[in-house]
Amino acid sequence: MAIARQMVAGVMLAMGACVFNASAQSLPAVQEFYFDNDVAAAPMVVVQGQGGELVDQLMKQRERGRKSLEATVQLAGVAIAQGRPELGRSLYEQAATTASASSVPGRSVRWNYGWDLFRLGEADAALVQWTAAQNTLRGNPAWVPPTFALALWTLGRKTEAVQWYAAAVRTEPQQWSGADRYAELLPGWRDSERSTLAEVQRAWAEKPPAWP
Repeated sequence: MAIARQMVAGVMLAMGACVFNASAQSLPAVQEFYFDNDVAAAPMVVVQGQGGELVDQLMKQRERGRKSLEATVQLAGVAIAQGRPELGRSLYEQAATTASASSVPGRSVRWNYGWDLFRLGEADAALVQWTAAQNTLRGNPAWVPPTFALALWTLGRKTEAVQWYAAAVRTEPQQWSGADRYAELLPGWRDSERSTLAEVQRAWAEKPPAWP
């Protein structure tokens, strides 16, 4: 473990002052439907494992260069999960500088970073990253309405959250009209996140917003 910590510390020193674009962004207008699949909206996982052994393996992947970006993103998530958010941020910043924002890897960096920020309790910053991931993609990816609804509800922007949730229902009414399929539809979400989305669903059911 000590060796792994020294290696990670070396990463921080080597990265220098990377700057991740976290400037505030306004949300795009809600569209009617969101049918598109987005391959970027998936966790970057290079190595299975835990603890110091996982960190060592990820560092080796970074050094070999074949999956350096993916290893950096996974290492960032590990650092945040281990209670080292500043290291995680630095690693995400480095990853963001190595992939075009409009590329699949670049969008995946931002999608993953958004989730880690959200789970740090930074829903506003998470929304910035998710918006950046969505803005450079042509089409309307299916992950956007429920994810934006989750963040907006958490921020107390409940009217907007319901409007985004309504887009999910318009797109796939059999899936989103109720909350009974959340475990199937959102397998990567935590129970608390699915519970929050269920609050949005209930608010939508009480007063569905009209379209447009």
